[in-house]
This record gives sequence, structure tokens and C-alpha cells, in this order.
Amino acid sequence: MTRDKIIEAALTLFSKNGYEGTSLTEIAKAVGIKKPSIYNHFKSKDEIFLTIYENILWLHVQQVEKLIEDIKGLNAKVQLSQILDLTFQYYIDFEEQSSFLKRSVFFSPENLKEQLHEQFMAAEDAMSAILRTIINKGMENGEIRKGNIDDFIVSYYCLLDGIFIELSYYGVEKMKPRIVNIWNNFWFGFKND
Repeated sequence: MTRDKIIEAALTLFSKNGYEGTSLTEIAKAVGIKKPSIYNHFKSKDEIFLTIYENILWLHVQQVEKLIEDIKGLNAKVQLSQILDLTFQYYIDFEEQSSFLKRSVFFSPENLKEQLHEQFMAAEDAMSAILRTIINKGMENGEIRKGNIDDFIVSYYCLLDGIFIELSYYGVEKMKPRIVNIWNNFWFGFKND
């Protein structure tokens, strides 16, 4: 219970103040415990930060896995479109996690860069396996043009990453109507003529 409260308080502080701008004392105060009590649950601020980062990455992967289980009989276009919609909604519904993720990616604590990269790559590998299956099936069915699957996956990640950044610039209200057009233009490059 206290561990979860530490994670929750740290997420709020890290997303608002960044890694460098957040101290264990502030986290403890937000939880209502003394700083030494944190060490009953975590070895360091680094461990708290890495735990939150990993949780955020894997929450999204798990949501995509659940979605794909629910729509596995649908075609590649619909599956990829729904992953895009789910990801966009994830950025909206989990605003604090999204802010934390942005800070972690663009302003990574120097001492954690390698570990953050390793965690990111593990989550990306899991997502890539999902995307590879969808895209391969789409190619086999003639729905997606033939090409290097890894190139398609990288392009899809660029789409998701672009929306992640654009949402920061334009906000939800301006981005919602753009998603359909963005998807339609993106699909035009994927589809088999």
C-alpha cells in the first residue's frame, strides 16, 4: 500500500518537476511518511523513477495486447487504426504518465539513460512483435503492399511518436479531428493498390 502511494506521489512530482527537481524528501512528504521509510520499499530515487517508467511502458503494451485479443479477427487496417486510437486515448487519459514519459525521453537523467533505453527497447520489442504479426498478415492477405516489415513498423512508430508530440503542441481539441486525416494519409502509404 505504501509502495503504491510512493509511486503515485513520485509520478506526480516527477511529471511536474522532472527527475532533478524532485527529492526523496518531497516524495516522502507527499506520501505522509518520513524519508527513511521510503527505503523500506525502494533502494533509491533511481529505483522509484525506473519503476514508474517501466510501469508506464508496460501498461500501454498490455492495453494493446488486450485490444488485439478483442479484435484479432479484424483486418490489418482496422487493427492498426484501433491501436492508433487506443494510443491517442492513452495519452489523453493518462496525462500525468504521458508527461512523465515526455520528460524521461527528452530530459533523461544522465545516470539512468542506459537503463531507460534498455527498458524502452524491451517494451518496444513486445509492441513490435504485435505490429509484425498484424502487418505480416496484412501483406499475406494483400491488404498491405509488400515491403520490409521492419520499415513499416518504424513508420508506424513515427506516426505514434508524431501524435505524441503534436498532442503537446495543439492539445486534445485540435488533435481529435486531425486523427482521422492523419490515419487516412498514413494508410495510403501502407495499403496495397
